Amino acid sequence: MILKAACLCLSLIFSASSLAASVEEKRLDAAKAAMPHLLAPFETQISKLGISLATAKNSGEVDALLISAGKTLWNDARQQAQQTTDDRPLYWARLAMTQLIRDGKIGFEADAAQRNSWLALFEQSSRGIQDIRYTQGVRRILLTGFDPFLLDRNINQSNPSGLAALLLDGKFIEVNGHRAQIETAIAPVRFADFDAGFVEDLLTPYLKNPVDLIVTVSMGRKDFDLERYPGKRRSADFPDNLNVKTGGTLAKPVLPQLKGSTLAGAEFVEFSLPVKNMLTVQTPFIVHDNCTISSLRQKEFCPKDLAALVNEVSVEGSGGGYLSNEISYRSLRLRDQLGVKIPVGHIHTPAIKQYDADKEAAIVQQIEEMLKAALAK
Repeated sequence: MILKAACLCLSLIFSASSLAASVEEKRLDAAKAAMPHLLAPFETQISKLGISLATAKNSGEVDALLISAGKTLWNDARQQAQQTTDDRPLYWARLAMTQLIRDGKIGFEADAAQRNSWLALFEQSSRGIQDIRYTQGVRRILLTGFDPFLLDRNINQSNPSGLAALLLDGKFIEVNGHRAQIETAIAPVRFADFDAGFVEDLLTPYLKNPVDLIVTVSMGRKDFDLERYPGKRRSADFPDNLNVKTGGTLAKPVLPQLKGSTLAGAEFVEFSLPVKNMLTVQTPFIVHDNCTISSLRQKEFCPKDLAALVNEVSVEGSGGGYLSNEISYRSLRLRDQLGVKIPVGHIHTPAIKQYDADKEAAIVQQIEEMLKAALAK
């Protein structure tokens, strides 16, 4: 029941009328040429999936196959990241597998709608979502990262937030003599998934049965930023991984959707992170409490509190006008809607160019220290 509901949030990203390769999958050849070593550890798994699909006898067999293949991919990518400090193999191996699901041979007649449902199922199981399980008696942290993005600019781009999700997943940390467990998932960089309710479907179970801390993470600017006032609207002028843009501008920001309706909620929300504690972790990168936002009436100002934003129309939240801001807005909006009083907020990491193992490792280590600080009394 949980699995079926979870798959709904990815259902809009695939066309049920066409099995043509997605924009993301079309980059595979360029990725293989530029980084042939990334997919090498997964070649056997990819080949095995193709053979298994071609000999499958019914849809139930394919369902089980894809759940298992997705979980195996997630776990193998986690283990490999411990050795390589690299999030990219998971992203590209996933696309090699979705390409097989989309247009590879199946052992029985399967139409586009059926393949569409399998694609959504595999996406869920390969993003860590079905792998979230907490040990009893420990404090619980949920952290999300993102896929690499802006790949037409740099095909070898990495994303330290995705690496953080891989390296910290399942990790136990000690905070004032108490154990805490970190569980993670990686979000797609696609507006359609967010409009379909990816964030809400992912986080609702962990807000209804509240964990102790929810932190969304993405790659940002020069330093670390804790984004105080996420905004509701989209305004960034660059594309997602399907080369779809926000549709908004700084002059005309647009409202996101939620499962077919305009996303309801205040123009701005405020994080509930224990910011004073987290600001004590200032090395090796500086950490800012970023309150700067922009609205249609005012550009780039820092309001004294959330009440000062009641009559403003959001253009950019503290996290900008792209999906990093939006995942923060949606998580806080959902927290408020459900009436939950737990720390929730967004961390923007220092930016990297293409791939930088040493810098990314330092970023992930500092994220872990900030999580410890967040739970400290």
